[in-house]
Amino acid sequence: MQPEEQLIQERIKKLDWIKKLGINPYPYKFEAKNFSDEILEKYKKLKNEEKTKDKVSLAGRIMTLRPMGKIAFGHLQDNKGKIQFFVNKKELAKKEFELFNLLDLGDIIGINGTIFRTKAGEITIFVNKLELLTKSLRPLPDKWHGLKDVEERYRKRYVDLIVNPEVKQIFIKKFKIINSIREILNKEEYIEVDTPIIQSIYGGANAKPFKTYVNDLKREAFLRVSDELYLKRLIVGGFDKIYELSKDFRNESIDAKHNPEFSMIEFYQAYADYNDMMKLTEKIIINANKSIQNKNEIEFLGNKISLKTPFKIMNMKEAIKKYGNIDVDKLNDKELFKLKHKYNLEHKGTLTRGWMMQLLFEHFAEEKLIQPTFIIEHPLETTPLCKSSRKDSDLIERFELFIGGFEISNGYSELNNPILQRKLLEEQAKELRAGFEEANPMDEDFVRAIEQGMPPTGGVGIGIDRLIMILTGSNSIKDVLLFPMMKN
Repeated sequence: MQPEEQLIQERIKKLDWIKKLGINPYPYKFEAKNFSDEILEKYKKLKNEEKTKDKVSLAGRIMTLRPMGKIAFGHLQDNKGKIQFFVNKKELAKKEFELFNLLDLGDIIGINGTIFRTKAGEITIFVNKLELLTKSLRPLPDKWHGLKDVEERYRKRYVDLIVNPEVKQIFIKKFKIINSIREILNKEEYIEVDTPIIQSIYGGANAKPFKTYVNDLKREAFLRVSDELYLKRLIVGGFDKIYELSKDFRNESIDAKHNPEFSMIEFYQAYADYNDMMKLTEKIIINANKSIQNKNEIEFLGNKISLKTPFKIMNMKEAIKKYGNIDVDKLNDKELFKLKHKYNLEHKGTLTRGWMMQLLFEHFAEEKLIQPTFIIEHPLETTPLCKSSRKDSDLIERFELFIGGFEISNGYSELNNPILQRKLLEEQAKELRAGFEEANPMDEDFVRAIEQGMPPTGGVGIGIDRLIMILTGSNSIKDVLLFPMMKN
């Protein structure tokens, strides 16, 4: 095969020849009245070699070309699929046939014609008028090898979508899933709001932020890691049910489950607790699955997952005991802390019983939670924004929903005691100053808002990209992001 640059130069020469024919290779508009899928469906009962006088017009990209002298076959790919077209020199104006001979794979054309079925049985458009809509200068990948390298596909998504059109279906499903989530929350009388992306103080999650600088204010700022603290301010202000579907940013891992820029929905409801929010989360996920016509049993990474309700509920200690065969309550501090070294567990910041419990859960249980499972009763240390458990004051009323071996959502009975909130955030700020980069900073204005009085509240965050991975059976978060961040 010729080097790509040589092929590009040949196409540029053709571009010049097209211009010499008096043809604009980049016109402004084409009126396409039909799509490939509707034509194929409408004429599926045509017999071989049967012709119609029905006229159609459609536009798309040339994906195959088989010139045979005075005739040629090719396939045109539009927004709905692919269809064969047939060109005969006798049926086209002289200039149009000359133009056709200067076309390449990847060029975008508009065609008018009639429908027939070939002797071989393929529904085909008999072209009687042809227009060049865009001359493509860069060749498509070799037709025999395609664009199969995964990294290359992510980097050149625009080519991936052309040569692997089935990829587009994932993003159509993503659109439907996001719409379904809005649909449920809107029916529940939630109000959609928007809060700042650039923040002077970040918070709402244990995460390392991206830093930026506001020139006019001459001060450092951060991209949000979560929407939580601003949404709670709105609960204080009198919005009883709110949600925000947004981009959040965390300066952390790039791998199969993480991208520094990701989509999140957070929703908060006054006068509710985490039990209410678990039920709503379950409802949202079931409706999202239905929105893309999935059955109740789906497959993800080789596992069959049942989305029948109710989802299982298990507390964190039970999960550690079940999957790690460790009863946390039967170990004293010394015995418990020894397990950190035994299992090579990593932790930044002060090590406590609660953090050891969290580390053991992540090590032994997370990847084994294949079926939808709400893990409740988390250690107090894992978040400063959650109410303590009514069953055990060393734990908090927090849930994480796991499906397919990783976390999909996170929810709390939200802390609304301003004195305790201040104390916990000050402890977090101390950890941050000591070098724990994922600790929450102190946010005085947020504490002032809570001091104004926040009603009992339930809140949830759902990772949209991870949910779409599960529901579409995608192996990597990069498969559900049109333009994921890539390592060099």
